[in-house]
Amino acid sequence: MTVMFPRLLRPPKSSFFLFGPRGSGKTTWLREHFPRAHRIDLLDEARYQRYLADVSLFERELRALPAGSWVVVDEVQRLPFLLNEVHRAIEERKMRFALTGSSARKFRRAGVNLLAGRAVRRAMYPFAPEELGEAFDLHRALRIGTLPLIWTSEDPEDRLAAYARLYLKEEIQAEAAVRNLQGFARFLPIAALLHGQVVNVSNVARDAGVARTTVHGYVEVLQDTLIVALLPSFEAKLRVRERKHPKLYFIDPGLVRALKGAKGDPIAEERGALLEGFVHAMLCLYRDVRGLWDAVHYWAPAEARNTEVDFLVSAGRERFALEVKASARVRGEHFRGLRAIEGLAGLKARLLVHLGVETGRTSDGIDVLPFAVFCDRLRRRSLAR
Repeated sequence: MTVMFPRLLRPPKSSFFLFGPRGSGKTTWLREHFPRAHRIDLLDEARYQRYLADVSLFERELRALPAGSWVVVDEVQRLPFLLNEVHRAIEERKMRFALTGSSARKFRRAGVNLLAGRAVRRAMYPFAPEELGEAFDLHRALRIGTLPLIWTSEDPEDRLAAYARLYLKEEIQAEAAVRNLQGFARFLPIAALLHGQVVNVSNVARDAGVARTTVHGYVEVLQDTLIVALLPSFEAKLRVRERKHPKLYFIDPGLVRALKGAKGDPIAEERGALLEGFVHAMLCLYRDVRGLWDAVHYWAPAEARNTEVDFLVSAGRERFALEVKASARVRGEHFRGLRAIEGLAGLKARLLVHLGVETGRTSDGIDVLPFAVFCDRLRRRSLAR
């Protein structure tokens, strides 16, 4: 029997898009919160082919439902032209829709009807520690990730490998997102090695054996299919000029390891980037689902190569700087970036998050937090002390 974990996302009262990578629990969440809704699954190949041949079948199906009904359409990006009929049903019959998608690629194309603001956008992420509660285990999270499909599996490593193959087959090949599937397959493990790093397009293109423009397109595909996010640099007029290139983060540490072909416990060289990426996903979740802040950046002055702050979150005029270390011992050099950013306008708190037990505040006001305490602050909806 599958264990159900409560999610942080709350159901809107009006129509909405729900985006998230495959296996993030969108369908399970919708079944829980909209048990009486009429369901249309576009992964059902027979139904997909019927609508593809004759869109009026979809319109007639909606017409047969009572006015004001809730309708769930799973994987609507497969047939984005259905949104024209969805729009009409919302306007004429006050129907409400939950529209899920694991890719935003087709929605970006010209002419796609995004319902003109009549549906809000929501996001589903892998499990956060708050959602897993006592079942959360950071060591396991860094080893296999927290995608619900994987976390609840009896054989998570094999399921992860299958997930990576499914991504290539269904999200990329089925949508014809790239012309050279072999080149993209060579690119994926290289991209996994870039997790948490600024992307050097020329180096990646050389290693993957493709053109620079192709690499740009591949990164765009990863973003569109919701398994990668680019973290922008913070661009304020500080004492020095900031870097302009974004960092690349996968949505889940387990997926990073699957694409690299890594199994077993993460080695020491992996843990830093895996933990940093896990925290990044948490910050994005609490931004998109709980609205705790408006934006997430990193900060690194171009003239000081060894000075950096992993994350800078902004909530209105207030900002919080976070440095993440996969170390059980706090060392002096861990504070370099947090001390360099001290003069930033609106900076409310500076936090060093680590895997040890040391807690407290330095003489110059930096909070030292074990990972569990950091998670508790997120649960209490405040990074401030």
